[in-house]
Amino acid sequence: MKPLLALNWKLQKSPAESYAWGRALLEQIPEELPAELAVMAAAVSLDRLGNALRGSEVHWGAQDVSQHAKGAYTGEIAVQWLNELDCAYVVIGHSERREYHGETDTIAGAKTAVAIRGGVKPILCVGEKLEVREAGHAESHTLGQLETALSWLTPELVQSEFAGSLEWLTIAYEPIWAIGTGKTATPDDAENMGNTMRAWFVGKYGTMAEQVRLLYGGSVKPDNIKALCSRNNVNGALVGGASLELESVLKMLEALV
Repeated sequence: MKPLLALNWKLQKSPAESYAWGRALLEQIPEELPAELAVMAAAVSLDRLGNALRGSEVHWGAQDVSQHAKGAYTGEIAVQWLNELDCAYVVIGHSERREYHGETDTIAGAKTAVAIRGGVKPILCVGEKLEVREAGHAESHTLGQLETALSWLTPELVQSEFAGSLEWLTIAYEPIWAIGTGKTATPDDAENMGNTMRAWFVGKYGTMAEQVRLLYGGSVKPDNIKALCSRNNVNGALVGGASLELESVLKMLEALV
């Protein structure tokens, strides 16, 4: 499968900055992209970013979505609105949402279901804190997150509601200790967790498991993205800080050629 490079801008770039960045990107990216490219912007910037990128091969998406379709939920963002803005993707369960907003695996699972049923592909984030890894529980912790968040997604439901396809599902493994710290999991770390997650998906969904994209996220940069994404069961990257500068993004694309 073609790798996915998902750029997570977090609380950066105003609507005007997003539009200017998008136009500049299209002036400089190669005609044939070595990876699928998606820019995850703040909700208020999605319309302007979409206007800049519409008609190109570059996708855009949101950093969160409500688990509710509509109602008295002040500050929430409905998946229908993301769909109207032509968002291809939405990040769900990012570690910062979990830490600062109390999101749980159950909430992440509900948002994943709402997203795909609303026509927006979810990028579900999982990963462990440093103390969990040091205690030797990184794999069991991460698989436990998947078990809970995807408990609703039975093999029977995949067949009946999603035509036997899991191509819409992306999982981003982001070891929390490597986010914004300058520390990076080694390619071996990323591959080992990718293999572990793939085996879990195979055990639950059989051959459909090969359709799920598995990304690595956590201090990804131009100088390490190739080594990370060349490993087995690492099908791309979720990039934070290094996604803000256009030159850095172009170098990451070049590294993936």
